[in-house]
Amino acid sequence: MSTNNPRPTKAQRNASAREKAAQLRASQEAAQKRKSTMVKIGVLVAVVVVIALVVTLIVRNNNTKISDTGATPQGATAAGGILVTSSDSVGTKTVDSVDVTSLTAPTEQLDAAKPRDLIVADKGDPINITMYVDANCVHCADFEATYGDQIDNWLASGDVTVEYRNVGYLDGGSATNYSSRGANALACVADVSPTAYMKFVKALWGHYPEGEMKNAELAQMAIDNGADASVKDCITSDKFRPFVQYATTAGQYDGVKGTPSIFIQGKELALGTDDFPTKVEEAIKANK
Repeated sequence: MSTNNPRPTKAQRNASAREKAAQLRASQEAAQKRKSTMVKIGVLVAVVVVIALVVTLIVRNNNTKISDTGATPQGATAAGGILVTSSDSVGTKTVDSVDVTSLTAPTEQLDAAKPRDLIVADKGDPINITMYVDANCVHCADFEATYGDQIDNWLASGDVTVEYRNVGYLDGGSATNYSSRGANALACVADVSPTAYMKFVKALWGHYPEGEMKNAELAQMAIDNGADASVKDCITSDKFRPFVQYATTAGQYDGVKGTPSIFIQGKELALGTDDFPTKVEEAIKANK
């Protein structure tokens, strides 16, 4: 019996097999490319989601509504500072509350910093050092590491008082407003446990190389350095954030552009030019 479909030759079968193998490889390669593309798209989507979450967190934290008015801690000054009168105590506060809306912006840019309410000691009294500092400022951390012990010695000997104007200038670079939260923690320690204030100052800036801390970590550091356990509620509730906002806004309005900014008996120290201990010793001697 004849047929019109003779059996394929070996060569034809081999060619067919090669063609099918090529088709299979092409199909597998296409599938692999689709899989790779989906993985890349998945990674891209994940990155976009993470970025969106970070941006949301930054916006949320930086737009957290802080009241314009609030209480002040022990040692509070009219400019939003904390006055330290000895190596183990802060002074009596001179203002009970602050209102940021009471501050008035300058009508024109100031040529030089003109901080309000700078303390200039009377003849025979301890001279005053006023410092604008930021908890997230590397140069403030360096300043504290270099001169912190000397400041303690001057305080202990009764030669100086020190007003810390703790500001939140660098909040814009932090997803958690660390500058203002650190300043709030300092105010809480001054209020709850004044004798622990200078120890906490040293610990806070000593921690700078290790990065930002959460409020719970700030509270634990305060307690570890002698503050009463009740300081935790003060720190976690942001009790003195209005006070910090007041100090920050006042400093900006007064032309204080950066931290640290140091004033000795009302005169600004030229950082990088003037020698801090020398200028302080000269002021102490002149005021005897």
